[in-house]
Amino acid sequence: MSQQIAAVWQANPDAYGPRKHRRPCEYKAYVPDLLSAHTLDFSAELAADIADAERALAAFGGPGEHHLEQLARFLLRAEAVASSKIEGLQVNSRRLARHEAKLAAGVHDQDATADAVLGNVKAMNHAVQSVAVLDSVEVKDLLDIHRALMEHSDQPEIAGLIRTKQNWIGGNNFNPCQAAFVPPPPEYVEGLLEDLCAFVNRDDLPGTVQAGLAHAQFETIHPFADGNGRTGRALIHVVLKRRGLTSDFIPPISLALATRASAYVGALSSFRYTGPPDGQAALDGIRDWLDLFLTATRRATDDAAALQTGLAQLELDWRAKLKPRKGSAAERLLPELIGHPVITAEDVMRLTGASRSAAFAAMESYVEAGILQPVGNQQRSRLYEAPKVFGILTDYERASATESGNTRGEQPKRPVPYRQIQS
Repeated sequence: MSQQIAAVWQANPDAYGPRKHRRPCEYKAYVPDLLSAHTLDFSAELAADIADAERALAAFGGPGEHHLEQLARFLLRAEAVASSKIEGLQVNSRRLARHEAKLAAGVHDQDATADAVLGNVKAMNHAVQSVAVLDSVEVKDLLDIHRALMEHSDQPEIAGLIRTKQNWIGGNNFNPCQAAFVPPPPEYVEGLLEDLCAFVNRDDLPGTVQAGLAHAQFETIHPFADGNGRTGRALIHVVLKRRGLTSDFIPPISLALATRASAYVGALSSFRYTGPPDGQAALDGIRDWLDLFLTATRRATDDAAALQTGLAQLELDWRAKLKPRKGSAAERLLPELIGHPVITAEDVMRLTGASRSAAFAAMESYVEAGILQPVGNQQRSRLYEAPKVFGILTDYERASATESGNTRGEQPKRPVPYRQIQS
């Protein structure tokens, strides 16, 4: 039975901060039920919502529906950026792409926030490409996702390690006594993670329900000293891909959750009921969480499909404007540019297999057509970017930040990038 465990935070007179935070105080840590303890019984209404979400995922991820080879890379980055934003890491896609391109070209570019988001890109990619295809997910695989996230962060020493101390959310930095939520004490964490992995490996319940409950339970366990939210949202995509609901195309569910940040926190709080796993509080808490998660999944899928349409049209527009010779480096670069909107000549050579002279000729034709434009004034490994890709992504982010999908008639519910006037 889920429970609140009362404990006393010991005084630490040597700690920095106000005197009131250095005194001993009482707090309660929450220990959830094992996921295996739940007997899930879905109402007709919830079953219909589940079916709607899974139909939307199937329609978006169906074979033959995608004409952009780079859409998968584009969406994975959008999800990683959105998941990072929930944790307060604000980096727009243009800044991230420029930072990544500079690092790849060996150009010094100090940007700790962009580095942290690139860690999330790496973790998300590892989750989808490596963990999701395993026959069985184990605790060590969750640790590997976290390691990919944190190994190049400002806290590499905690990468891939289960916490050994009590952590908490909200309140102050000195004790958990005024925290909004206190996760299970450290001695409960490994057993809860083992049960979570056993739940992830099941195939006897709807995949969207499995993904949603696995995420909520992971966030409740909060097994790491930092990086829990980003690792937990990567876990959503592990489950969806394992269950065949997505392939390589990730609907950015984190973007939909970020728009509903207050509801997201509220639904997770409702999931953290106290009482038996078959009690009314448990049933209501699970239902509240699944309502939010399924709604976010449907919205993310619809938005991603609209994004795909915009990117596909952009590629057609480029092709009509450029009229590349069949088989040329310029033609081979067209689909790659969607997923690599900031590039160097070396990138063009790598992506297309062209010689250096052919790569430069292709880039020159793109500049003349107004598709690419140079960035900065450095001569070595000069960057070029496709501004209309960022324009489409900006419109996508702005639309997804509203309930209606139209920022002209509704103000975004969270910070979004400004539209830039493009020629």
